[in-house]
Amino acid sequence: MKKILGAILLNLLVLGSMAQDKVIDQIVAIVGGNIILKSDIENATISQQAQGITTEGDMKCEVLEDYLINKLLVAEAEMDTLITVTPSQVNNQMDQQMQMYLQHFGTESAVEAYFNKPIAQVKSEMQEAIREQSLAQQMRSKIVENVTVTPSEVRYYFRNLDKEQIPTIPTQYEYGQITMQPQIELEEQNRVKAKLREIKKRIENGSSFEAMAVIYSEDPGSAKDGGRLPYMGRAQLDQEYAATAFNLKGDKISNVVQSAFGYHIIQLIDKQGGKVATRHILMKPKVSVEAREEAYNRLDSLATLIRKNEIGFEQAATMFSYDKNSRNNGGLAINPNTMSSKFAVEELDGDISKVITKMNLNEISQPFETIDPENQQTVYKIVKLTNKIDAHKADLQNDYQVLADLYLAKKKEDVLQKWIAEQQAQTYIRIDNTYANCNFKFDNWIK
Repeated sequence: MKKILGAILLNLLVLGSMAQDKVIDQIVAIVGGNIILKSDIENATISQQAQGITTEGDMKCEVLEDYLINKLLVAEAEMDTLITVTPSQVNNQMDQQMQMYLQHFGTESAVEAYFNKPIAQVKSEMQEAIREQSLAQQMRSKIVENVTVTPSEVRYYFRNLDKEQIPTIPTQYEYGQITMQPQIELEEQNRVKAKLREIKKRIENGSSFEAMAVIYSEDPGSAKDGGRLPYMGRAQLDQEYAATAFNLKGDKISNVVQSAFGYHIIQLIDKQGGKVATRHILMKPKVSVEAREEAYNRLDSLATLIRKNEIGFEQAATMFSYDKNSRNNGGLAINPNTMSSKFAVEELDGDISKVITKMNLNEISQPFETIDPENQQTVYKIVKLTNKIDAHKADLQNDYQVLADLYLAKKKEDVLQKWIAEQQAQTYIRIDNTYANCNFKFDNWIK
């Protein structure tokens, strides 16, 4: 079922825009009132091959079955009055997808060249695919929303696993960190604010906000798209940015706003419910060499005091660390993927991984420069390796949550597969004879 949630739902976002003139469309399957076209299958297959995806079976047959399952989910969702997709939700997802395209291809012209059509047409053709994706995702969530596991079920599941089925837990690390951010000189802050005020004046005198964003904005995610950000709620935005954005009227441009990322000027594009779409130009004050050296030296001195046991690492983190997420935990870093303190190597920040995988237990690292993942600012860190758990076969005592998550995923997949089998029996399904010899995972597609 991972393919259903992964490849097919991803392909749904792009297939509407990938249709090639050489593909002659015909209906290859009908599921309830929904159709699947030959171009859908052809383009999905091309997309998977372009991504390097291979299969031991017939890829077109597998793609078709993914579509069949997705159409079952959509057909049921459209009859459920509690499942809805609003235009603003579609627009929000479309904006996010277009930003991904722009980041991947670099420019709007490159996107247009890839799809061989204008951006406006690409967006238009994405809308129905995005709507169906959202319906299918909501329907799947509803089908499995009440599936849970108990400790006794997890124990029974684990004890009945064959030896080769017991998962191997990779090496995991637990560490503490102390972060220091170089101080930015007031003169540099004033220079950036003055430059933004000048840009605002130019826009008010007739220059294009989008053009100014492409030229001056230091936000790599939005600059190429004229500074545009997708619809976001207050919780998704920096507090100061949100306060300004939600108070803007019409197409007015804000005064200079300071956030954790730097300084901005902001323009409101649209407001829908509790979300806003905005444009912004971000400029970041530059950190001087002297400020970098000062931060490094302060952190190096603190590390020396910790090594001499003149101050504990946890106390030093609470008193001096700039990182608010770990400061109140005595510096203990929390894995955002699992909300535990354990990190596999691939879950570690690259700069931290280079340091911590070479350390001994309870060792304090030398200061190193890195980028804060939240505000993308330059910071210096020292880390302490507090625990290292070598790779091992999972066991109930140490890896209960991993085993519980695995069993929960299995139960959800079983429930979803049972639902699909039941829907096959209740839904009108017709598949073109060209796919009659497909070795489908489910037996009852062809009736």
